Amino acid sequence: MHPLLPTNYSTSVSREEQPTPANLLPRAVLRSNSYLLLDGPWHFAHDIDDQGLIHNWAQGHSYEHMAQWPGSVETHLREARGQKEGSAWHDRVVVWYEREFDRPAMDVPPALSMLQLTFGACGHETRVWLNGQLLKTIEGEDVHYGEYTSFTYELDEAALLPVNRLTVRIADTMDAELPRGKQESHVYKRGGIWYQTYTGAVRSVWLEAVERNRLRSRVGVVSEVEDQLVRFNLTLRLHDAGDYVIRLQVFDPAQPNDALPLAESDFGLHMAAGQWQQRVVLEVPEARLWAPESPNRYRLVAQLIDANGYAARIETLFGLRKIEARGRHVYLNNKSIYLDGILYQPGEATYEEMQRHMHAMKALGCNLVRVHIAGIDPRIYNLADELGLLLWVEVPSPHSSTVRSRINHRAELLRMLTLSETHPSIVIWSLYNEDWGVQDIATNADTRKYIIDTYHFMQIAYPQFLVVDNDGWHHVSYTGRLKSDLLTAHLYTPDLGRWQELLDRLINGEMNGTAAYPLVVGDPFFYRHQVPLIVSEWGGFGFPDYGGPQDAEARTASISAFKQELRRRPIAGDVYTQATNIEDERNGLIDPQTGALSVPAGLLASGK
Repeated sequence: MHPLLPTNYSTSVSREEQPTPANLLPRAVLRSNSYLLLDGPWHFAHDIDDQGLIHNWAQGHSYEHMAQWPGSVETHLREARGQKEGSAWHDRVVVWYEREFDRPAMDVPPALSMLQLTFGACGHETRVWLNGQLLKTIEGEDVHYGEYTSFTYELDEAALLPVNRLTVRIADTMDAELPRGKQESHVYKRGGIWYQTYTGAVRSVWLEAVERNRLRSRVGVVSEVEDQLVRFNLTLRLHDAGDYVIRLQVFDPAQPNDALPLAESDFGLHMAAGQWQQRVVLEVPEARLWAPESPNRYRLVAQLIDANGYAARIETLFGLRKIEARGRHVYLNNKSIYLDGILYQPGEATYEEMQRHMHAMKALGCNLVRVHIAGIDPRIYNLADELGLLLWVEVPSPHSSTVRSRINHRAELLRMLTLSETHPSIVIWSLYNEDWGVQDIATNADTRKYIIDTYHFMQIAYPQFLVVDNDGWHHVSYTGRLKSDLLTAHLYTPDLGRWQELLDRLINGEMNGTAAYPLVVGDPFFYRHQVPLIVSEWGGFGFPDYGGPQDAEARTASISAFKQELRRRPIAGDVYTQATNIEDERNGLIDPQTGALSVPAGLLASGK
């Protein structure tokens, strides 16, 4: 039997004793059980005519090629064809991967344990077989849809052999009703601001020993800074009905292993088998708040203890903070804060490159990063928590407005929320951007109703976030009430005089003629400083044909002058476009590979 790799994710050791072990898996909530990473070479085949299901490739197939997992379908197809560039596929693609692994040795008592298989992200449509048997996800899916978040299978001990064969079929299309972000589709073709597809086996896959009855690796955190209470949303996975205790302990991560918890409590409950959501509340007296200038975090250890005293454990770092939009200002922990932001599109950047990008954006003076309609490695959220960078995240948008596209949009939103609500850094969510996927927002009441209903859902279910309905313009008004916590505008011009004019129109509440389209649709909306104004995209100075500066020195001068105009006005924040060059967009300030700045450090900081 192949032993699972030992690991210890504990972050409680003092900094003087030894460094925290690196988290090699793309997730934020950790468990101390062992795992086996299945990254590396896999057998690979392009199913050109989509015959693999018909001919039952999962029972056995001769593969001509090898591919490195993780990696994109596009890269694997080019390597198989001996190509370096060019379009890898059109309309639809189907590929298969296969590898073997030895039956792992378990480090948890057999009666209490099982093997779990997790894909960090893969898609858009994924089927998985073990030794020719189709697997179902924990949620009961034969086919998993979505390409931005992880999904998991529990493996039946009886189905494991001394040597096991894992087969994966991945399919994707350019269907405009799917959440695509800025990948090309049947509606938006590659070129300009639209990028090539980047899909498939894009994050790690691993086997892991887990308990039959456990807390899943997902923790929601909602804190109210006034009452010193932290509300934890937990997910329980039970195979055996019975009496259980949830035990929560909060530690200072700077203290040694044997330090007493700052807070702890037990919660007894009787549970049936299945998957359950449970909120529990813990008081953390005198807790230091999380903020960009002081990103204080605490370590949560959560255990599910059965009637025999056996404990299944997870842990994560979290922070206490409050975000609020009130009047002209955004408030963090009841203090007004100006959002010095930058637009970030990671594209095909590796995890290591994204780490360098985050440090570089901090060096530019940003306290906010707008992760633009893309899914990222969850460890980047952890890094933002550590660095004190606020995050504005967005649902990757579909490209057409239909009933089906809205169903797919909501499903993607829920998947992303479930796996990202641990982080104090995430403060803003956008539902849509510039009408992409809701092109009929101004004329279709059903489209606006979906956005209104989703905004209200977010307010109730996820009060720890601010929500933007449609970023840039065409915000939805219902009976004169904006269904967005922020009134945002995308304003582009290389001319300083025109810039001053646009900003003045914005602060004077001129809803028409300021951005490319009216700022508000639906019922009449009268701006009287009742909602913060954010210029959520501006700049674009890397495009010479747009009139942007020709060199770094001139660009620096323009950015500085434009930023000064923003700060002279009652505006709550801005987002410069953008962090790095990506494909045809050549307006970045950070080298995509090295993370080096092409402008002076601190340029985007507005000061106190």
